[in-house]
Parts: sequence; structure tokens; C-alpha cells
Amino acid sequence: MQISKQLRSTQVFEADAVLGAIERSLAMIEFEPDGKVLWANENFARTMGYRVEEMPGLFHKQFCTAEFAGSREYTELWRNLRNGKSFQQKIQRVTKRGKLLWLEATYSPVYDTRGRVTGVVKVATDITEREWNAARVAEELQQMSENLSARAEMGITRSEEAATAASILVEESNGNIKILESLKSQAKSIGSIVQTIREIAAQTNLLALNAAIEAARAGEHGRGFNVVAGEVRKLATRVQDSIQEVNERIDGITGEMTKINEATQRSQNGIIKNQKLNEQAVVSFKEIGSAASELDKQAKTFKEIL
Repeated sequence: MQISKQLRSTQVFEADAVLGAIERSLAMIEFEPDGKVLWANENFARTMGYRVEEMPGLFHKQFCTAEFAGSREYTELWRNLRNGKSFQQKIQRVTKRGKLLWLEATYSPVYDTRGRVTGVVKVATDITEREWNAARVAEELQQMSENLSARAEMGITRSEEAATAASILVEESNGNIKILESLKSQAKSIGSIVQTIREIAAQTNLLALNAAIEAARAGEHGRGFNVVAGEVRKLATRVQDSIQEVNERIDGITGEMTKINEATQRSQNGIIKNQKLNEQAVVSFKEIGSAASELDKQAKTFKEIL
């Protein structure tokens, strides 16, 4: 029996020590079942901006926002507490000077020996700084996501504009290549015509030579005809020389067109490659935009949770 009393005495002493430790580290307040303050410790009074001696006689509503104090949720909170239902949640409260605080609070009904609720004890921790920091981080995340989304949208627009410009250049390049091919074809046609003229000039030169031979045979009577044959031969020679010059010019033009064609082809290949890179950039920017939108949703969700 004596041992049992010693155990009970030790247990009571330990409970008091634990309660004292809690009171020193946490904000505590006691209410009557109607919400009237019975007692508050130094931590709670200081947190709410009151002196300890000011606390008794105040009502719980005075620590709440007007909106919450007049709400159905507030009435239900105290109805549940009077019915013995505990409450634990992150809550927002108002100090004596009207400053908003965030508290992590637990409301626990207190029973008498007959099992009736005679009061409510509230234990709380001030988490205002943590909440404001979290809110600031959420705001910064949302701002970052909005900026990232705007940049991604701008990147998409610019890349699409570049892709459109590249497509136009490709079309124009294709048109230029077709023109060059047409010019090459025409140059070949001119070459064929020149070859025909050359053959005609050669045939004319041969006829002039035959005419000169016949004029020599005719003697005195063929002198005039010999003069004509000589002029025809000179004309045929000039035609041959002109044809040679034309051929050289055609070869030069054809060579230059070939160079232009090759350069245009290289340019077209570069444009097509750049177009593909732009298309890849558009896809990447869209992926960034999707990631930014997801980040924005998460930031908004985070803010709502706070």
C-alpha cells in the first residue's frame, strides 16, 4: 500500500513537471465552455500582445477575425468542444493591436469527475514567420513560373517566326534553283544553235573555196566571181571567230550558273537545317511552357494550402 502511494506521488510529481515544461515552452490558455478566458500563461499573453493580468474575462472571439467569429464554422467549433470533441489545426488569429498571426493550435476539452466538459485548454505555437516565409516562397515560385511561361511564349513566337521566314527562304531558294536550271537549259539550247551556225559557216567556207577554184579555172571571166567568193570566205571566217567567242561566253555563263546553283543548294541545305533546328526549338519552348504552367499550378496549390 505504501509503495502504491509512493508511485502515485511520483506520477503526480512527474505530471506536474511535464506540465510545467510545456507551459514554459508553449502558449497555453484555458476557456470556460462558452469561450470566456479563465487563465493564460505568459507565452500566450505575449504572443497575442496582452499582459497576463488582462487575459481573464476576455472572450475567445476577441482573438479571431470578424469573419471567422461570425461564421457557422466558429459556432460549430465551440459546439463540438462542448460535446467533448478535440480540435487541432493551423489557425489565424488577431492580436490586441489587430496584427494577424498564424498558430498551430490544439483545443482539448477538460472533464470533471462526472464526465462533463467544464472547460477547454488550448495549446499553441506561433508559426507566423514560417507561414509568411512559405507564402513568400510560393509567391516567388509563382512569379518565376509566370516569367518562365512568358519567356517560353516569346521564344515560341520568335522561333515560329524564324521557321516561317526559313520556309519562305526555302521556297524562294527552290524557285531560284528552278530558274538556274532553266537558264542552264537555255544555255545548252544556245550552244546547239551556235553549233548549227558553225556547221553552216564551215559549209559556206567550203562553198566559197570551191567557188574560188571554179573562178580560177574560168580565168579572166571569173575574176568578179572570185572576189565574191573571197568576201564570202572572209564572212565565214568572221562567223567562225564570233561563234568561238560566243561559245567561250556561254561556257563562262554556264560555269557561273553552276557555281551559283551549288551555292544556292548549299544555302538551301543550311536553311532547311536551320528550319529543323527552329522546329526543335519550338518543341523545346513548348515543353518549357508546359513545365512553367505546371509549376504555376503547384505554386497556386501551395498558396491555397497555406
